[in-house]
Amino acid sequence: MLALVGFALLFVGVSQVAGSLGIAGGFLLGALNALLVGATLSLIEHSLGGARSLQLQDIQESLGCYFWEVIGVGFVLWLPIMALDMGTQANPYGQFLSSAALLLLFILLNPAPEVIYQVRQDSPLDVLKTCYEFVLENWIEWFLPFGLLILPVVVSPSGLEQFVRLSSRLGRGAGLDFFQLLILPFTVLGGWFGYLGLPSDAYLILAILLTPPVAMSILLFRGHLFALLHGSSHRQREFARRFDDGR
Repeated sequence: MLALVGFALLFVGVSQVAGSLGIAGGFLLGALNALLVGATLSLIEHSLGGARSLQLQDIQESLGCYFWEVIGVGFVLWLPIMALDMGTQANPYGQFLSSAALLLLFILLNPAPEVIYQVRQDSPLDVLKTCYEFVLENWIEWFLPFGLLILPVVVSPSGLEQFVRLSSRLGRGAGLDFFQLLILPFTVLGGWFGYLGLPSDAYLILAILLTPPVAMSILLFRGHLFALLHGSSHRQREFARRFDDGR
């Protein structure tokens, strides 16, 4: 959690500087995003191993891990998303088509972070292919916890709009956007606190304070769930469960 807070402060600080650098600033932010996302995935990988507690040295060694994997997936998605944005600008239904396409990307490429640090494919296209196959096989088990988590957001008066906006942002980066790693838990916390009737000022402060631990909890849960589901089909798990029950 301390690493996540430090990464967030670094990202915000560099964003302030990069905003005045034009295209160069965009490339700088892209490289920093890949560096921080890769480091976060490396720390999650170490945490899932559970052999020992994380140390400051682990944070230093995580910098640079999975950098090119994150860059590769982002580059593969960048061209079609840019074409989508340009193609829907003059279309009267462009906003709807763009949101629908990004929602589809959000669904099909949702496990990209876990595929990168657990499966370790050789190319970005292999990462996307593995994501697609995993979601088709395990969509119920994978998305049910997420659906329960964001339920208060969806059932709010503007819930559908918030969900579409959130999924569109996440779909653009296949879950590999460092800022979106924090936006998701912050939005979820705001939805739950609003559902419980807390005043807006109070739940804003609570949401900011609780975002880092909730973000890490979500990433750890996803990591464990992916490790459980990957490599086995729903039928195989059902057979194994019946065998254990019979025994």
